[in-house]
Amino acid sequence: MKTYLVTGGAGFIGSNYIHYMFRKYGGDIRILNVDKLTYAGNLENLADIENRENYRFYRADICDADAMRAIFAENDIDRVVHFAAESHVDRSILDPGVFVKTNVLGTLNVLNAARGAWEGADGSYPDGKKFLHVSTDEVYGSLEKEGEYFYETTPYDPHSPYSASKASSDFLVKSYMDTYHFPANITNCSNNYGPYQFPEKLIPLMINNALQGKKLPVYGDGKNVRDWLYVEDHCKGIDLVQEKGRLFETYNIGGHNEKQNIEIVKIIIRTLREMLPEGDPRKDHLTEDLITYVTDRKGHDRRYAIAPDKISAEVGWYPETCFEEGIRKTIAWYFANPEWMARVTSGAYQKYYEEMYSGR
Repeated sequence: MKTYLVTGGAGFIGSNYIHYMFRKYGGDIRILNVDKLTYAGNLENLADIENRENYRFYRADICDADAMRAIFAENDIDRVVHFAAESHVDRSILDPGVFVKTNVLGTLNVLNAARGAWEGADGSYPDGKKFLHVSTDEVYGSLEKEGEYFYETTPYDPHSPYSASKASSDFLVKSYMDTYHFPANITNCSNNYGPYQFPEKLIPLMINNALQGKKLPVYGDGKNVRDWLYVEDHCKGIDLVQEKGRLFETYNIGGHNEKQNIEIVKIIIRTLREMLPEGDPRKDHLTEDLITYVTDRKGHDRRYAIAPDKISAEVGWYPETCFEEGIRKTIAWYFANPEWMARVTSGAYQKYYEEMYSGR
């Protein structure tokens, strides 16, 4: 039985990954979930699996080197899937230091803990040990020309404190692979969406606001383009890289779902109207009149688009979920879980939201 250490497993992508792995492998794997439980980490995301015998949660901060070493000392860990990170660009603009600490120094601690547990006296590593570092397409910067795509060979050109911190963590992992022959892979993904996503990100923010008849804040002219990846497709890609990917390689995971931000907002409005039952009073205010343009984000990259050619050719992964299908699945999940949304949008989040979007 393989033991997986998942950092940031109570967050959006991490919790979806844990669910996916248990659906696929059942009792044939063991998962250790390490999460600090910041505002974006929510154990409610994993309530249905918390009593499994082959699952254990550690409340720990990846910035705590002693805690990371202790977890490795207590467990014979075969695989590390490293999601834990500060991930919101707007927050990185407000407080870059938190992003450097978590995304760079935290990654260093997890690398050192894994290396310390796995590396033999001769510098070799046991077969089957692997560290997968989950990163972002934002490290590549912005694409200016139509028809251009990010490839694994695209030079890094980060523009925000968030993307700079993720680029730094990528280079740390690369340096461990090159210097210590450390068994690892890096994946760089496009924008994820789906269940359990904290509503500071575009899609859940728009769904939540639209259902409440609140304004839908769109940065700049709304024509910034992102490549959207349904989160379960991403989880499948990570698993395939763990199982079939060549060591020391980077794999880009993209959805082939390029959309302008304003397109996303209009699709959400239209899909909500289609999915709400007849007579639901919320339909009355669900119009494009809710859209309001706000001052553009500082350093806002114009376009991201990933070419997943390498991962498709080498491990057989491809994006299965078109955006129209994925957005309906996502909206259906939020319809079915209104209490989850109500709880995560109370308190500190409301204060942050007002600071970010009021008066723009």
